[in-house]
Amino acid sequence: MGRKWRWAIQLAVALVVTAMVARAVADNWDRFRSLSLTLDLHVGWLLLSFACIAVVSALQIESWRRILAGWGQTLPFARGARIWFLANLGRYVPGKVWSVAGMVVLAREDGVQPWAAAASAVAVQALGLGTAAAIVAATITIRGSDSGLGIALAAAFSVATIAVLGWSGGLRRLSRLAGSTTEWTALPLRTVLMSAVLTAASWVAYGVAFWLLALGLGLPGTLGVGTATGVFALGYVLGLLALFAPGGIGVREVLFIGLLTPFVGSGGAIALSVASRLQLTLTEAAAGLGALFIGKHKEKVARDAIGR
Repeated sequence: MGRKWRWAIQLAVALVVTAMVARAVADNWDRFRSLSLTLDLHVGWLLLSFACIAVVSALQIESWRRILAGWGQTLPFARGARIWFLANLGRYVPGKVWSVAGMVVLAREDGVQPWAAAASAVAVQALGLGTAAAIVAATITIRGSDSGLGIALAAAFSVATIAVLGWSGGLRRLSRLAGSTTEWTALPLRTVLMSAVLTAASWVAYGVAFWLLALGLGLPGTLGVGTATGVFALGYVLGLLALFAPGGIGVREVLFIGLLTPFVGSGGAIALSVASRLQLTLTEAAAGLGALFIGKHKEKVARDAIGR
C-alpha cells in the first residue's frame, strides 16, 4: 500500500474517531452542566490531576516497552508513545478489539515481530487486570467489607494473571487462542515483575489523579487517596470488560456513582464520574490525534530533506 493511501486511511479513521470522541464529550458536558451542584473549582489541583494522567501514560508505555524487550524487541520510547496513543483511539470505536489490533499493526510497522506485537498486546491486558485486582484487594474497604476471603481471591487472581506471562505452557495456549502461527515464549521473571510494578504504579497514579480531580472540583466529603484509587481501578477494569460499551462508557460511571456516593454525596459522585470521563476522553483524544499529525509532519520533513 502506498504512503499516500496509508495516510488517507489513517486520516479517515482519525476523523471517524474524532466524531465519536466529540459526541462522547458533548454528551458528558451536557450532563456536567445540568448538575444541580455548586462546584468550587481549584485550577491548581486540576492541573496536577492532568499531570498525573501524563505520568500514567509514561508508566504504561514503559511497561509495554519492557515486555517487548523481554522478547528481544527494541522500540524507542518516542515511537512506543506514538503507537500507544494512536491505539488508544480505538477504545472509542464499538468493539474491544480495535485498540489491541491497532497496537499490533502499528508495532509491526515499526519493526516489531508480528508474534511479539500480538503477544505484547495480550500481556498488557493481563498485567492491567492482574495489578488492578491487587490494587482493589489492597483497598478492599471501599466495598464496606473486611472479608479475608475476598482479599485472598483477588490476590490469587492477581498472582495467577501475572504469573501466566512467565509460564511457557500458558503462553502457548494463549497463542493458539489468538490464532498465532508462532508459539509465544515465556517472559523472563525479572521482566514480568518490573512490568507489573510499572503497571501497578500507573493504577496508583490514576487514583491520585482521580483524588486530585475531586479536590479540583471542590467536592466536600471524606474521599481519601486509597479509596479513590480502588474505586477508579475497579470501575476502569469493569468498563474495559464490558464488550458492548466503547471506552467503558456508562458502565464505569454507574459503578463510580454507586461507590463514591457514601464519600462525596450523590451529586458529588455524579460530578466526579462525569468530570473523570471528560478528562480521560479529552487527554486520550488529544494525545492520539497529536501523535497522528506529528508523525505525518515528521515524515513530510524527512521526505523533503531527502528530496534536497
